[in-house]
Amino acid sequence: MEHVDRCVVLVDAGYLLGAAASLLAGEPARSRITVDHAALIQALRDRAEADTERPLLRIYWFDGAPDRVPQPEHRRLRVMPRVTVRLGALTRSDGRWAQKGVDAAMHAELTELARNRACSDVVLVTGDGDLLPGLMSAKEHGVAVHLWAVQAADGDYNQSEDLVAEADERRVLDRAWITQAVRAKDLGGICAPPPVPRPEIAAILSAPLPEAALAASAERGDEARAQVAEGRNGSAATVAEDGVPAPTGPAGSVGSVATGAKGVPTPKDLAGLRGPAATADRQPAGATLRWSSDKGWIERPGNGALGEPPETASLPTLAQLTSAEQRWADREEDITTVGGDPYEVGQVFARRWMERLPDPAHVQKLSTMYPRIPHRIDGELLRYAARFGLLAHKDDQIDEHDRYAIRAGFWREIDVRAAAERAPAGE
Repeated sequence: MEHVDRCVVLVDAGYLLGAAASLLAGEPARSRITVDHAALIQALRDRAEADTERPLLRIYWFDGAPDRVPQPEHRRLRVMPRVTVRLGALTRSDGRWAQKGVDAAMHAELTELARNRACSDVVLVTGDGDLLPGLMSAKEHGVAVHLWAVQAADGDYNQSEDLVAEADERRVLDRAWITQAVRAKDLGGICAPPPVPRPEIAAILSAPLPEAALAASAERGDEARAQVAEGRNGSAATVAEDGVPAPTGPAGSVGSVATGAKGVPTPKDLAGLRGPAATADRQPAGATLRWSSDKGWIERPGNGALGEPPETASLPTLAQLTSAEQRWADREEDITTVGGDPYEVGQVFARRWMERLPDPAHVQKLSTMYPRIPHRIDGELLRYAARFGLLAHKDDQIDEHDRYAIRAGFWREIDVRAAAERAPAGE
């Protein structure tokens, strides 16, 4: 039986994306890059068909996942045409993540394809010498093996020498090719344009806490520490170094600012939140603090220092506005078109929320609360973002940089809609 004249691509995602991260970001951490998976798959297909002069049968994407549970990128990939996802285990040891079973799965697939004469050419995107026996077996079955390497950051080799020696054809995917679909994250700031600037933000960030708030927080902070010592306060929220709340738990649920027993910051936390101006002068100020959630200290004219404002409580969540049919459509859109960039995720969430509001006045109402996103909506936003793999593996929290970007995207969409609705009245 003759081989069918078509090509198959086997991709070791750990190698491809890790080497791309080394090339573009200086280290092999995949968290340092963003990937347009649709563009990457198309580029792999085009290059394979051009190099082998054969039509593509299928691209096999081999990757690791915790407990072999598909991650958001895997769910997007496996619904693409001509793509099959095979998952090995992703385990953590000595603080590092390692793939288990991926090489064995690639070896088995390569051997089976060659034995069944399913293709005439196989493209391997890998660097691991463990695949050498499978490569040699494929050659013995009459399959031409094309080995692709990702350009090494230091100009050296990043593939097994034996693997390179046994391949029939060799190619290098250079920086120009990689950057068609992969880019390094800009970790120096929000990786997207900032939201429309508002003049009151400087006052909000530098506002001191009222004296009454400091006294109350000190008292409740002592109570909180006592409860922690007794083991009764295991659900206290996490506070980032600069006082911005970090969502905790596998669903990205939101912990408010406080570490105290009743959601109230301790004196140590407040010192980090106030900034230099507050340390020198503890005068009352009519402004929110710098976190987004409204659960925490708030001081506004006509409103007490604590508690959710009535106007906030009236705002519906996206879940309350979404029907079962819309939820299904949202899931399909998330899988097929939403790339997962933190800024984009915030924009998508805001657009859906605004489109389903029964009362457009809610947009103007929320706009006046900037930069404080109501607690229920903020929590829902961050839980939505967690679906796109934005949780840090080490502690199941969303990275602080990503949280700023998510909320910046949210506020940009709110500002654009609010300005458009105000325009006719202003004219």
